[in-house]
Amino acid sequence: MKRLPAAFYQLPSGREPVREWLKSLSRDDRKIIGEDIKEVEFSWPIGMPLCRPLGKGLWEVRSELTQGRIARVLFCTHDGWMVLLHAFIKKT
Repeated sequence: MKRLPAAFYQLPSGREPVREWLKSLSRDDRKIIGEDIKEVEFSWPIGMPLCRPLGKGLWEVRSELTQGRIARVLFCTHDGWMVLLHAFIKKT
């Protein structure tokens, strides 16, 4: 059973930025990030190296992608949900 199910933040326009970002990635990278988010969902609360608090209720899921790249998915928790707010691939 999921301890902290994930949900995509939705803008008033109906867009879901994290979902759109994920769709722009390769299948392999989407799978890696999806598995990492799933691990947080089922193992919450969870710490490093997979999940790190950023402060003021903001957390990051830390994923190591193909070709040595690193991705972050930022989330907060709200009413028992993991709300996926923003995501990016680190440049440095």
